[in-house]
Amino acid sequence: MTAGSDVILDRMMALHPKIIDLTLDRMWRLLDALGNPQDTLPPVVHIAGTNGKGSTQAMIRAGLEASGHRVHAYTSPHLARFHERIRLAGELISEPALTAYLDECYDANKGESITYFEITTCAALLAMSRTPADFTLLEVGLGGRLDATNVIRSPALTVITPVSMDHEGFLGDTLEKIAAEKAGILKRGVTCVVGPQEDAAMDVIEAKAARLGAPLLAHGQHWHAYPEHGRMAFQDETGLLDLPLPNLPGAHQIENAGAALAALRHLGTGEAEAAVTQAHWPARMQRLREGPLPTSAPGVELWLDGGHNPAAGKALAAHLRTLPARPTHLICGMLNTKDVAGYLRPLAQIADSLTAVSIPGEANTLPASTTAQIAREIGFTSDTATDVGNALNSIAARDPQARVLICGSLYLAGHVLRLNG
Repeated sequence: MTAGSDVILDRMMALHPKIIDLTLDRMWRLLDALGNPQDTLPPVVHIAGTNGKGSTQAMIRAGLEASGHRVHAYTSPHLARFHERIRLAGELISEPALTAYLDECYDANKGESITYFEITTCAALLAMSRTPADFTLLEVGLGGRLDATNVIRSPALTVITPVSMDHEGFLGDTLEKIAAEKAGILKRGVTCVVGPQEDAAMDVIEAKAARLGAPLLAHGQHWHAYPEHGRMAFQDETGLLDLPLPNLPGAHQIENAGAALAALRHLGTGEAEAAVTQAHWPARMQRLREGPLPTSAPGVELWLDGGHNPAAGKALAAHLRTLPARPTHLICGMLNTKDVAGYLRPLAQIADSLTAVSIPGEANTLPASTTAQIAREIGFTSDTATDVGNALNSIAARDPQARVLICGSLYLAGHVLRLNG
């Protein structure tokens, strides 16, 4: 009997002791053993950045698919199931296909050292190379320069969404160092769409692009996206588009939509309105209306968000300010690698309380007691709960018409989606 994908994925975890170990040497070795599938993909759009990568990818995909194109998409991490990472010609990879490609990569690797992300990225590239499609959208996992996805020699386009402080232990302790890692996806002569950037990051990106002769389509220079009269305006040298506001909530999604539209314009195809209004990206201010959690607290307005760095906290606070006034409570779980205070500080001005939880099954979870203590230090009324369900029930008991936001980590968001499925 053939092992299922879960069994093979568990087996792959044992091939390298470190979860993150940035280098491309192991990728090149295994890809070569597989026949270099990265060289036979449909035209690739490669997307890096700190915030907005997934949303921008989802919008590009919506625009391309509305024009009748078949689109591969690769993203990480997954939320509920690993299969979410690999979309083949518009459909999530099937269990039989995933199992077969993982097996093939495991066998080709011959027991050599390779990280979980690297070998599963090889499986995704292999699957995409053997499935007919018109475009391939690849989202960087971490950084860019040494990320496992950075093996495409001549992408059709690269995209860099806003760069901010995150993963400092791996990418560097300054914005310039982090921007340099993101700019590592730039390729000689290949156009790059650049989202809004702080000056320090933009200087680094522009310098790298100049060295490579990579044309830039930069926010604020070559394209503009902004709200206007309850709608969204996009303008570049081709002309002005008057569009509905993005269906993904948050003012920052207008800028992500702008990057997606700039990408579609450069590719010369795609439906602009569909890109803005038909994108689906879970755990980005996702309203939970059905399932065990909202059923257990019927009067509560329940939201889920996976943002986890200071820029995400700022964007989330800005969006909460636009919602109708309502008592707002956070249920928060975070990883011990994150800037917890930096993430929570903007939210402390919005929320009435924070209930901290540990993230189930996650080795790097910050203990709930530590999250609660940090929250108290920056001004929250804060407590802990054993799990999300108990936290929600406790909030609903004292404030039955509250707005509750579950937040702090994509890993917590994935747990919640599985719990509520």
